[in-house]
Amino acid sequence: MNSLEAKFYADRALSVCAPILENERLARDTFRVRIAAPEIARRILPGQFVMLRLAGWNDPLIGRPLALFDVALDDSGEPTALDVVYLVKGKFTRRLSTLGAGQQVEIWGPLGNGFVPPESAGHGPVPTEHLIMVAGGIGYTPFLALAKEALHQHFYGFPPRLAPRALHVTFCYGARTADYLVDVEPFTRLGVDVRIATDDGSRGHHGLVTDLLRSVLAEHHGRPRIVCCGPEPMMEAVAEIAREKQVPCQVSLETPMACGIGICFTCVAKVRQRDGTWDYKRTCVDGPVFDAQAIEW
Repeated sequence: MNSLEAKFYADRALSVCAPILENERLARDTFRVRIAAPEIARRILPGQFVMLRLAGWNDPLIGRPLALFDVALDDSGEPTALDVVYLVKGKFTRRLSTLGAGQQVEIWGPLGNGFVPPESAGHGPVPTEHLIMVAGGIGYTPFLALAKEALHQHFYGFPPRLAPRALHVTFCYGARTADYLVDVEPFTRLGVDVRIATDDGSRGHHGLVTDLLRSVLAEHHGRPRIVCCGPEPMMEAVAEIAREKQVPCQVSLETPMACGIGICFTCVAKVRQRDGTWDYKRTCVDGPVFDAQAIEW
């Protein structure tokens, strides 16, 4: 395949200036911002992202990629806004955290491929008996929407994507310390089996989130599929466990981006091809979700 070809160019993305509706703190240095961009909210899928820029500011100049957390619905069930979650750690996110309701942001999306169930040759998506979502830190962001879709609590996209229903969903969620954990009640309310780990033992399992993954795989809740997002060393470890256990695994890369639409080539990742060679793929238009076994970690 020509390295400049990509399946998910931003030909259906919208660019709007939209008001903030809410901007609330969820955990230590972690915020959820709700943006009144109904046309984007109507189209976006779990695992896709938007680019966000502070309206009227030239510093920082470029936008930042933020994954969909969820969409807000009106009384009739129509999407009216979208939520993204961010960790305050630089100039952009520090300034974003100070904005309140009514202030404007520039937003373009939806972008990228999102999480897609594996395909059976000629027979469409393969049903997932046990969906295992593995997150480290802010990498938990895409999984509430994915869990809702997998459990048929909400269908995303326009027209709505009818993904196969999972029989069981487990969420393995790790953080450095309990201060950084967000409330998992929205997951448990859906019926998701939530397992928590912290590096310092301040909540849940004292150890790594990959310890939880090994335990869950040993329980045999049906044919599993793993999806993962978080720090790269964690995702590499999850990919290795998936390879050992011969479990399909997708990872959502958190590669820094400048444009989000495939122009700047700042977000490339080394991806193995079917013939065994590797090529650079742009995370924004070829991903951000990739087969874990195709990544050159």
